[in-house]
Amino acid sequence: MKNVFRIFASLLMAGVLSGSLLAQTTSAARYDSQIEQKITQQMQEKKEFRNVQSKVEDGIVTLTGTVDLYQQKLDAGKRARKVQNAQGVRNLIEVASTLPDQELQQKLSKKLEYDRTGYYDSAFNYLNLAVHNGVVTVGGETYSDVGRDSALAAIQRMPGVKDVIDEIKVSPASIFDDDLRVRTARVIYRDPVLSRYAIDPARPIRIIVDNGNISLYGTVESVMDKQIAGIRASSVPGAFSVQNKLTVEGQVNTGM
Repeated sequence: MKNVFRIFASLLMAGVLSGSLLAQTTSAARYDSQIEQKITQQMQEKKEFRNVQSKVEDGIVTLTGTVDLYQQKLDAGKRARKVQNAQGVRNLIEVASTLPDQELQQKLSKKLEYDRTGYYDSAFNYLNLAVHNGVVTVGGETYSDVGRDSALAAIQRMPGVKDVIDEIKVSPASIFDDDLRVRTARVIYRDPVLSRYAIDPARPIRIIVDNGNISLYGTVESVMDKQIAGIRASSVPGAFSVQNKLTVEGQVNTGM
């Protein structure tokens, strides 16, 4: 008898759950045409979205079509998510603009070299790039979220970028690390041999400090310059370790 009761209770519960899910699906679906109409209207209002189409099923929006820039693809997705009663968005929009990977990487490298030039954190950011079939993977470390967001914005607005994989690490906030950054920058840029690397703000010796550990990045003109930079950084009191990852001109380097 107990077994019969359990089976009956299970069937009853399954029926209740199925009915609940069906009701939710039906509730979401009743807004489909309204959502699709609203999204179509919004996309037509902007010239960059006029080749974007939408289809809505059970409240889930699927965007297709083409745009010129990856940032426009992101913006179209944001617009669709804000439409009332939309339950989710599948962004299948393709970026129409195309560039060979090598050319795209060169343009992005130059763009990022001058990103945030003149700002206090310029020498404390290091980024590296890889491009495959228009998909950009960007890594490295920035002093703050501001540097990271600025770099991503520059990449997302570059013609030819199809997608972006963000692997940038933001340095932990630390008064100790901030002090170490300033003191490391002083000993490097006040050195008579290395001071010239402060002249071009787009190509400094980049100083990354993470929990008391110093890493040097960038490109220098000679092996001697690299060695001197390492010696100067190692002389800073309080540093737990120093990694000299500077490259010498002529060596392969995808960072900036």
